[in-house]
Amino acid sequence: MKKDVLFLVIQFILFSCYFIDIHIISYSLPYWINTSLLVLVGIGFIVIFLGILNLSDDLSGVHPKKGNSMTFNGIYKYVRHPIYAGILISMMAYAFFTASIFKFLLTLIMGVVFYYKSSNEENWMLEKYEQYRIYKQRTGRFLPKLKK
Repeated sequence: MKKDVLFLVIQFILFSCYFIDIHIISYSLPYWINTSLLVLVGIGFIVIFLGILNLSDDLSGVHPKKGNSMTFNGIYKYVRHPIYAGILISMMAYAFFTASIFKFLLTLIMGVVFYYKSSNEENWMLEKYEQYRIYKQRTGRFLPKLKK
């Protein structure tokens, strides 16, 4: 089985399990924190939408021009994998909102899957685009890099 297919199968299983409602520990948070968590869920969805909006035909945020030069547009200027980042932000915020340790653990596992999946994708991008190495050094994987 190819790595890409394996990652998709694992993602599907984790997403499916995320909808199971298992409460190991129960807690409640103040209203303002719950509201903030719902805002974070929304921000995650916005990040996902911007990532999809900026996709090119080859399913990356990279837009090659004539020759070998490249530009990195939209949200991809700040983060290399915004769709994964948005999913993780939304899943984590919702896990805390629902007070679900189970959802929290699934989100951590999904983060590990996305890390390895993105590493696999980046190896392919490094082979395809020479400039990707510079982009990778300047840009954070799931969160923007802080400027020094």
